[in-house]
Amino acid sequence: MTPYKPGDPIGPLDDWPFDAPESDYVIRDGAPRASGRIDAGGPGHVTRNGIWRCTKGVFDCTEQGDELMTILTGRCRITQHHDWSVAELAPGDSLFVRDGSRVTWDIIEDVTKVFFAYKSNGY
Repeated sequence: MTPYKPGDPIGPLDDWPFDAPESDYVIRDGAPRASGRIDAGGPGHVTRNGIWRCTKGVFDCTEQGDELMTILTGRCRITQHHDWSVAELAPGDSLFVRDGSRVTWDIIEDVTKVFFAYKSNGY
């Protein structure tokens, strides 16, 4: 169980640059900067959960793993390219995104999310 809810302190995070080739990041607007932490799972596991934070900006990426996310702070708009659906998210809102989905993140206010992800062939 992930112990976070909107407003809780999350502790220190590491820089997570937009440089993972499998995610094929494309910065569309601004200069977003991401940071995060894996609290459980990760390399060699099929699941991982943790915290991710990103500053304002717009970028495209290919999601790595089925992921359930919940926004803790900030506001964003996520567009899923397979059907062009748009989800507007604020604190307390959750969204599920499938492994391999191409999405556009529009970070309107710096966002912090908690996530649980699954990848059948592991991370």
